Amino acid sequence: MYTQVRRAEKRMYTDEEVRNLPSIQRGHIHSTEWGTRKKSCERFVSYLEKKQSPLSILEVGCGNGWFSAQLARNPSWKITGIDINTEELIQAKRVFDGKSNLEFIEGDIRSTVLNEKKFDVIAFVSSIQYFPSLTDIVKTALSFLKPGGEIHIIDTAFYPASGIEMARQRSKEYYKNIGFPEAASWYYHHSFEDLETFPSKILYNPDSWTNKFNKNKNPFYWVRIKKS
Repeated sequence: MYTQVRRAEKRMYTDEEVRNLPSIQRGHIHSTEWGTRKKSCERFVSYLEKKQSPLSILEVGCGNGWFSAQLARNPSWKITGIDINTEELIQAKRVFDGKSNLEFIEGDIRSTVLNEKKFDVIAFVSSIQYFPSLTDIVKTALSFLKPGGEIHIIDTAFYPASGIEMARQRSKEYYKNIGFPEAASWYYHHSFEDLETFPSKILYNPDSWTNKFNKNKNPFYWVRIKKS
């Protein structure tokens, strides 16, 4: 169903397009979105470059691998992308084959597929909405972090608790309009209150005074959760 929805949304890309992401041809239906995602990727890379290298980084829900591949441009970082979407993962392995510091694993982070691996950084890039419980998936991710490691939730919507139901209704209407009403059952909405359980910090807030009136602002949040 997920890949069918992605095709309906025109989010399944050719190998050449994936290879060039987040840059995409002008006039593409999602060109504005990719411009935003490019900026958030650059912001994240800049943040990581201030840390001591080397770093081991896991991207959860890596899809076609473009974000992991961008991180792998730093040769001192070891990048692992994980996803359950076989079709896009096969494409990721094909397109980015040859990068010695980049690997893709098919599976669910909640399973045993990662074994005893530990990471300095775990990133959820526009993927946390596919997990029903933010609390549960963050606890799982924390178990794969080294002491002092960080979880980063990027390009993600968060809502006040009072706005969750309205957001759900918007999603239901959206998926109904593109012909997949059942897909709304697999798209989850998380609240700011869900973050209060953890030592979290908002690193990018689209509603801050500095961003609120920026026409080209990223509409999504960037949240960091540290492991003590």
